[in-house]
Amino acid sequence: MENKDWHLLEILYETRNITKAAEQLYISQPALTYRLKQLEKEFNTTIVTRGKRGVEFTSQGEYLVKYAKEMIYLSQKTKEYIENMNENVSGTLRLAVCTIYARYELPKILRKFHEKYPQIEINVRSGWSSEIHQMVHKGEVHIGIIRGNYQWNDHKYLLKDDILCLVSKNETAMEDLPNLPQISYETDQTLKGLIQQWWNENYTVPPFVSMEVDRIETCKEMVLNGLGYGVFPDICLQDVDPNNIRQLYANNKPITRSTWMIYRNSYLELSVVKAFVDFLKEVAE
Repeated sequence: MENKDWHLLEILYETRNITKAAEQLYISQPALTYRLKQLEKEFNTTIVTRGKRGVEFTSQGEYLVKYAKEMIYLSQKTKEYIENMNENVSGTLRLAVCTIYARYELPKILRKFHEKYPQIEINVRSGWSSEIHQMVHKGEVHIGIIRGNYQWNDHKYLLKDDILCLVSKNETAMEDLPNLPQISYETDQTLKGLIQQWWNENYTVPPFVSMEVDRIETCKEMVLNGLGYGVFPDICLQDVDPNNIRQLYANNKPITRSTWMIYRNSYLELSVVKAFVDFLKEVAE
């Protein structure tokens, strides 16, 4: 079983589809099928069965996938530690960053970091904070940047606190909000919960949601065109007229949402990880 077989099994397990797996591996379907048969011959077992919905892994196949993932992780870790033995700070840094931070903060941070450490290759994945949290937990990335309060028992560093704001193109009285059109957007459960908690503490009826869109930027454009109001963290309001923004309060304090950097202490042994952690802490101060 070779390195390429580990990746074949991992991707096929994720896609459960021969065609999609072949596309991601940049090989033909016959080549993938042939290699799969060779693996079954090597281990004298059936790895997958085919059905109308794609492929299903046998118990033996499930075990081989687990083995493949472990070998990929060990191979990657070994390569990183070998690179770390060089005098220069070089190698690959794997980051997982929540979408909103990746959109509004990360590009300028990475530009400055790359200027300082041009020999570091940066691999970035973005998604919901809950997904990022799991990536760091599973060791798929070195560092995660998440928003909201997630349980993490290793190293955790506060990068910033964003203030929750009401945005409206038109002058809006807070007591009139239940009768005015609200535009909402898809976001993670922690932000949804924060907005819902604020609403419940101030109103006895649900909001009048006139539009539901998939992206925060789409929602913001709808709001700025006078189609309703929206509630946003101020991280995404840098280009909005301050006259259209109103901070939200609870107990006479602004409602905030924290952004955290999380990582395992053991990863600081890698020069690329320590360099980024130190750099980001310096930027956050």
